[in-house]
Amino acid sequence: MRRSSFSASAWAARTACALLAVLGLGSRAEAGGQRDPALRPIVRRAISHAQCFLNRFDAAVWYTLMEPRLARYVRNPAERLSILKQVYCVTHQPGEAKVPPGLVLAVMQVESDFNRWAVSGSGAVGLMQVMPYWPERLGMKGYELVRVAPNIRMGCAILRYYLQAAHDDVRLALEEYNGSVGHAFYPNRVLTAWEHWNGADNLGFPVRDPPRR
Repeated sequence: MRRSSFSASAWAARTACALLAVLGLGSRAEAGGQRDPALRPIVRRAISHAQCFLNRFDAAVWYTLMEPRLARYVRNPAERLSILKQVYCVTHQPGEAKVPPGLVLAVMQVESDFNRWAVSGSGAVGLMQVMPYWPERLGMKGYELVRVAPNIRMGCAILRYYLQAAHDDVRLALEEYNGSVGHAFYPNRVLTAWEHWNGADNLGFPVRDPPRR
């Protein structure tokens, strides 16, 4: 018997406090965009922020809801925790525009199927399929792209930049992120995946229909 969305949220809230100690709060798609020169200082700033300060209870509730869904894709519990901590932290980073965390999870699902070792035909690497020139531009090592935290920080900084440039038009931002402007296939896949992560976001982001041809 399936829980209603209300009872699932209530269950998450009841178990969230127990999770706080655990949290320590303490064919692939190809992301071929990411070449705008204005991105470099934005991504550099994202990488330099090692931590962010979170609402610990909200983070624990969110983790409780998302962890069982992510278990379908990531078997290792420690890696699941690392992914969820980074996504929540980076998308709620003080002083930065908010990014829907469920949207970030949907991008990962489509881009890499949550495989941090994934490499696309265009050379994009890791969970969010970050282009391989980014580590060199940022004074980092290439292998850091397969690490959970740096990959998510870079990917989220790039996605945030495109969301702001598109005035929160999610579809257009996804086209830019993927380097497929004018083509609906990629954003359609991500938006469909986003539905799987419902409950992750207080959306507030317009999802406009593709233009009719």
